[in-house]
Amino acid sequence: MPVQNFYRGNPRFYVAVDCIIFGFNNGKLNLLLLKRNFEPSKGKWSLMGGFVQTDESVDDAAKRVLRQLTGLEEVYMEQVGAFGDVERDTGERVISVAYYALINIDGYDREQVQSHNAYWTDINELPKLIFDHKDMVEKARDMMKRNASSKPTGFNLLPKLFTLTQLQTLYEAIYGETMDKRNFRKRVSDMEFIELTDEIDKTRSKRGARMYRMNDDIYRKTRKFKI
Repeated sequence: MPVQNFYRGNPRFYVAVDCIIFGFNNGKLNLLLLKRNFEPSKGKWSLMGGFVQTDESVDDAAKRVLRQLTGLEEVYMEQVGAFGDVERDTGERVISVAYYALINIDGYDREQVQSHNAYWTDINELPKLIFDHKDMVEKARDMMKRNASSKPTGFNLLPKLFTLTQLQTLYEAIYGETMDKRNFRKRVSDMEFIELTDEIDKTRSKRGARMYRMNDDIYRKTRKFKI
C-alpha cells in the first residue's frame, strides 16, 4: 500500500534543539558554551545544539545532544520553548526547541566537553552569542529562577554533600542578589528533607563546616519548599 503524503502542499523546515547548560563553580553560576568550528558562524560562540532525527522526539534529541557533550545520562532538563523567527538561523530555515539543564560541574566528562571545543563561562560575563541564543539564555534563566523558588531544582547544581554556605551562595547566584544569612538558614531549618550529616568540610578552614544532603524520599512526601 503506497504511503500517502497528506501534507505535500506545505513547506518543510529543519527542526533543531539547543541546550542551555548551567553549572555552579566557585560561587558563580556558569554556562557551557561552544566555540563553533563549523559553518555557519564558524569561530563564534553558541549553545550546544543539533537536529532532531527522524526516529526521535524533540525530548530525546535534547537528551542525546546533552549526552554527546557531557557524557551524562540522568540530568535535570526542562523545555524552555520554541524559537522560530524566519531569519533566526543564517544557514537555513530552522525552528529550534530550547531546553535548559542543570548539572553538577564536577560530574561531567571533561575530555568529551573539550573535544567539542566547549568552555564554562560566568553567566554575568557572556560573550556575544550567535542567532537568538542570547534570548534563549535569558528565557531559561528566568524559568530557572521561578522554578528554584518553589521546588529544589537548584540542588542539581550541587554535589551530594554540601555546606549551608554553599547552598546559600548557589541561590544568591541563581537570583543575582545577596540573601540575609539568618533568614536563609531559618528557611532551610524548616525543610525536613535537608539532612545534617556527620561529614565535615575542611577545605575552607581548619574547624570546618558541617555538611548536609537532600533526602529525596522525604521531599516527595512533604513537597514543602520555599527559598
